[in-house]
Amino acid sequence: MKKTGFKLAILLCVLLGFEVQAQRGQFNVLLFTKTAGFHHESIHEGVEAIRQLGDKHFFNVNWQESGNVFNDEALERYDVIIFLNTTGDILNDEQQAAMEKFIQSGKGFVGIHSAADTEYEWEWYTEMVGHMFFIHPTIQTAKLRVVDANFPGMEAMPSSRVWTDEWYEYQDATIDDLHYLVTVDENTFDPKVQWGEKIGEGMGEFHPMSWYHEYDGGRAFYTGMGHVPSTFSDPIFLDHLYGAIWWAATGHGIEE
Repeated sequence: MKKTGFKLAILLCVLLGFEVQAQRGQFNVLLFTKTAGFHHESIHEGVEAIRQLGDKHFFNVNWQESGNVFNDEALERYDVIIFLNTTGDILNDEQQAAMEKFIQSGKGFVGIHSAADTEYEWEWYTEMVGHMFFIHPTIQTAKLRVVDANFPGMEAMPSSRVWTDEWYEYQDATIDDLHYLVTVDENTFDPKVQWGEKIGEGMGEFHPMSWYHEYDGGRAFYTGMGHVPSTFSDPIFLDHLYGAIWWAATGHGIEE
């Protein structure tokens, strides 16, 4: 009986060890979806997709919609922050300062779609994102082009593919060190749009959609894809997104 009890105790310890290890994960993600402007329907699909990526790739996801998590003590436990379709002015001065310290400590940021329609007055943030939103035409099908495949998660993305989304026209880059990964071909859709006195004519021959750079001691990635809910069930896009999360969290995956 004693031997049986001892073996059961050992087994319990092993199982508890596996559970603790599973809870720990390889890195921790803060998934942030607060909106102070337009609320994208695809947030719901995006949250579920990123949670499933966490299950598949063994990382932890904490979904928050309150800016109260942006303090030094709370952010210390995370490796990367994802802004999923955030909009508007969503963090106060103290929360912004905490996020700046987070990136400066060597950690990462991933922005999805309307993360570029967020915090226009926060210069540090606009430089981290790289390009801010200006205007967009109606949702259309167009062709994406890969301009640099040397980034994690790009392995399965073809050099050209048909894609349907809300094609953001961006303001000029706020910083000059961006590494572009994917563009959209304006010859394959109509970029012209007018909102009152605001007119969009497109960005010309080079219309970026995904990019990354090292920023202020940390790492930042952005993709303009993600308006359409079905985006978050596309395996190639999810590979692209996970590669960005992994790189932003760890700095791994780019071949020299």
